[in-house]
Amino acid sequence: MGPVGTAIEVLDGVASVPRDEWNALVAGESPFLEWEWLASLEDAGCVGERTGWLPRPLVLRENGRLVAACPLYEKHHSEGEFVFDWGWADAAQRAGIDYYPKLLVGVPFTPVTGARFLTAPGTDRTRSISALGAGLRDLCDRHGISGAHVNFCLPDERDALVDAGYLLRVGLQYHWHNAGYSTFDDYLDRLRSKRRNQVKRERRGVREQGIVTSVLRGDAIPDSVFEPMFRCYRTTVDAHYYGRRYLNRAFFERLRERFRHRLCFVIAKRDGEIVAGTTNVVKGDALYGRYWGGLEPVRHLHFDVCYYAAIEHCIEAGLARFEPGAGGDYKFLRGFDAQPTYSLHYLTDPRLARAIERFLESERAQAAHTIETLREHSQLK
Repeated sequence: MGPVGTAIEVLDGVASVPRDEWNALVAGESPFLEWEWLASLEDAGCVGERTGWLPRPLVLRENGRLVAACPLYEKHHSEGEFVFDWGWADAAQRAGIDYYPKLLVGVPFTPVTGARFLTAPGTDRTRSISALGAGLRDLCDRHGISGAHVNFCLPDERDALVDAGYLLRVGLQYHWHNAGYSTFDDYLDRLRSKRRNQVKRERRGVREQGIVTSVLRGDAIPDSVFEPMFRCYRTTVDAHYYGRRYLNRAFFERLRERFRHRLCFVIAKRDGEIVAGTTNVVKGDALYGRYWGGLEPVRHLHFDVCYYAAIEHCIEAGLARFEPGAGGDYKFLRGFDAQPTYSLHYLTDPRLARAIERFLESERAQAAHTIETLREHSQLK
């Protein structure tokens, strides 16, 4: 497949690729693409046959050298993707089409935009994206798989895959950007007065309940903190009917061993004991909010730990942006503005493809209108 001297392979997991070889492709890209994150999900059993996430990374080699790859999974459900296609699966079933298994290019349980087609420096990136995109289509066609889905990808990947016949889906998230703030008060001053007073009131209410927040990063994180942070995650996930405990204790242990240098914990304590926290990730000039959890209910603590303390750290550390994850209009009310996200979809059955294409045309128009409206009504002055 591809030009002479090139070969595309499907592997059994990112852990099967030498760490340095995989990370050389990731370079400055999203931390969730790094070997330490993806291989840890595999090693801890968070992905695998038992969970319906079968790691099948697709790699492109030229004369034996790894020049491109994508984190690919064979999926037997649609959980943990954050680009929701359950309606598509239902429509396929009604039409007598087997929707599962399907192929997914993305990071499990992680709605963060980043490269989905990793390419080595000095290679023709557009050609590599096209080759891997064609490889995905070929896998679907040869093995009777319903389709391939590329979630939360970059604009250059979007454009290359649209040219290759993939269908474009546009969503939105709320991100915070550092407008050169020197202090947290500078950020507050940019908020409209109603929101500014709300933030002050919420933070004050948390402090009045005896809560103190702090930030721990990298080597400053003691081993003893990882267990309570896992308990925070587990407790909050289990408390909600929609919660899914995708991660386990073994994964947090591997983060401690392999990924500590990327971690940023925001911790809330009362009387010296951890009552809540967020597991965040830092790379380059960006902070990524991932897993929030509380061991006891405290009014407004979620907002303080997940957003205000994280924003304050971004300002102090000189980070340019903060991506707190999917969902939540309450982010918009606190100065996070709407940003588009992109996913691309190839469906092998032409009937299903036509139906989804019509749906996506309407959805894209609605997404563009929503983003424009939200930006016009930003809570930042």
